[in-house]
Amino acid sequence: MSEDKELFGCDCGDDDCGCGCGCGDHEEEIMTITLEDGTEVECAIIAIFPVEDKDYIALLPLENQEDGEVYLYGFEEYEDGTFELLSIESDKEYEGVTKAFDEILDEAELDELFDEDEDLE
Repeated sequence: MSEDKELFGCDCGDDDCGCGCGCGDHEEEIMTITLEDGTEVECAIIAIFPVEDKDYIALLPLENQEDGEVYLYGFEEYEDGTFELLSIESDKEYEGVTKAFDEILDEAELDELFDEDEDLE
């Protein structure tokens, strides 16, 4: 299984998916989160990714996307299929998570550039 397929939890084997995993079978996954002030925000799940021994999730708010804000949380998934979003507690942990997420974005941009080059041939 490719790294992207592992990142997106895909194992279908198709290569035409728009979600980044390469499979072609996924719709955009949406979740609603409640912020500390009680505001509910619908977000697209960008990625679930590991940093050291923990998993993290990157969420893109569906409204007001022009500011480019992404929410990053710890992510704990349980055997029964439920999950929990966890606050990132320290500056050091946050720096490591943002660095890993930036690397995912950089890789996605490179993959997109390579795909564009192949389309020109």
